[in-house]
Amino acid sequence: MVSNLRIGHGYDVHRLVEGRRCIIGGVDIPHSKGLLGHSDADVLAHALADAILGACRGGDIGKLFPDTDPAYAGADSLKLLAAVMEHARSLGYEFVDADCTIACQEPKIGPHREAMARAIGCPVENIGVKATTTEKLGWEGEGEGIGAWSVCLLERCS
Repeated sequence: MVSNLRIGHGYDVHRLVEGRRCIIGGVDIPHSKGLLGHSDADVLAHALADAILGACRGGDIGKLFPDTDPAYAGADSLKLLAAVMEHARSLGYEFVDADCTIACQEPKIGPHREAMARAIGCPVENIGVKATTTEKLGWEGEGEGIGAWSVCLLERCS
């Protein structure tokens, strides 16, 4: 049996450093540290982009937007995510649903969840955004960085 549904999984992590903005899910969250990366280092947008690319068998975000390309220095990750969604559509897939988890001790994600879902550009009812603190364990719990996981479901339409 061949299904028109495809599932993808994505994971991303970025170090927290002084002097950078903390953008997660397209939301600029006030925090004493921000995420370090070639682009704006939005871990949630990157994890979701990788999940979408995984579902349509399109590789990973680094394949489309290499960190060696100066054109993507400081790039808005929501624009990269929109390009990934368009790439999936060009391959005959439509976004159905996603579920995402952000791992960090700080900043607190709860107050920003709905804004993140809206910023990502999917219907709010079709994307779950949640967080865990890791109970102060590991590099996330010690405040060294933030990680994000995402799974998504795409449907082949052509």
